[in-house]
Amino acid sequence: MLDWMAWTLPTALFFAAIAVTLLAMGLFHRKSPSTSRIGILGIETMRGDRLFISLLGSAFIMLAWIGLSDVMAYGGVVLCGLFAFSVFRWV
Repeated sequence: MLDWMAWTLPTALFFAAIAVTLLAMGLFHRKSPSTSRIGILGIETMRGDRLFISLLGSAFIMLAWIGLSDVMAYGGVVLCGLFAFSVFRWV
């Protein structure tokens, strides 16, 4: 049924990690509702907005890393982690 997509272990772990992150953010919001704040972008964001920005930005970082480099993707993953930390800290 799912023969059209290469469901490898890294692919499954990636989607599982996103699902766990969304579940954890939902539970964390239920326990401690987030407040909005205005960061360096000048827009009002909440925790979920910052998660979305970090996921979207990380996708573009990884696409650029894979498309422009022949180096293993671990460097891109580290860069994505730094980007996500920066978004949650300053945006």
